[in-house]
Amino acid sequence: MSETSTTPNEPWTILRMLQWTTEHLKKHGSSSPRLDAEVLFAHARKCKRIDLYAAFSEEPPEEVKAVFREMVKRRAAGEPVAYLVGQKEFYSLTFEVNKNCLIPRGETEHIVIECLDRLKKRVGLVRVVDVCTGSGCIAVTIAKEGLRLGKELSVAAVDISPEALGVAKLNAQRHQLSGIVECIEGDLLGPIEPSSCDFVLSNPPYVSESEFQKLEKSVRDFEPKLALVSGELGTEIIERLIDQGWDRLKPGGWIIFEHSPMIAAACQKLLEVTGRWREIRQVKDLAGLPRVLVAQKPS
Repeated sequence: MSETSTTPNEPWTILRMLQWTTEHLKKHGSSSPRLDAEVLFAHARKCKRIDLYAAFSEEPPEEVKAVFREMVKRRAAGEPVAYLVGQKEFYSLTFEVNKNCLIPRGETEHIVIECLDRLKKRVGLVRVVDVCTGSGCIAVTIAKEGLRLGKELSVAAVDISPEALGVAKLNAQRHQLSGIVECIEGDLLGPIEPSSCDFVLSNPPYVSESEFQKLEKSVRDFEPKLALVSGELGTEIIERLIDQGWDRLKPGGWIIFEHSPMIAAACQKLLEVTGRWREIRQVKDLAGLPRVLVAQKPS
């Protein structure tokens, strides 16, 4: 975005800057360069992305250009857009994010959908635990949607990382749910009482050490490894989660967790070999890949 190439007849309008940036980010490996450019520019301009379309012919002030250039430089180096703008949308809600937590992704919304489908049938106080909560996106969304359904809820958001838990607390406050979502520091379900939960939800670490080295740069170099890598197999933490989930769930309770499509069969087998769980079901994501496992503890 060199100003030296600008001529009186060719100013650096918003449209021109977006076009240049789209090509620049495309060359640096972005899978959504135009979207990245628009999100970053809207953030620099402190406006909604849709507002840019009515302002394409405007030439932004120098302070906006400077902020935008710096973010583009960092994005081209691989830093995720969500970290650059400090937020990410999940289930139509906006969540604060930073380098201490994973960036919420659309695939994880399937956990919320599966939980809400079953939550609708529950009466009385419902206890939900979101394990490896990170940004708190699952816990906060379940709390907000559960209240909208008229449910009485108690939601625990658990994470081993105090830094991630700090982000979850901010998001609970942001959505005015601090009185319902309790953020608890701990290793998986360690802090949770036996037979106390109606739902155990989780997007746990499920990447193997070898897979981690193959992840795209923006994930490998910027998102927290603690929230990604489970061990040599990728199933180590999920195996512990299943075992602890059985102990913490009430009879008739549900465990719902995300996994990699590459370990879908192995995760399902972990549930099946116990001979205890029922209603075991794989949920596919929008790409048709097995992404979420659901199982019930018998009544």
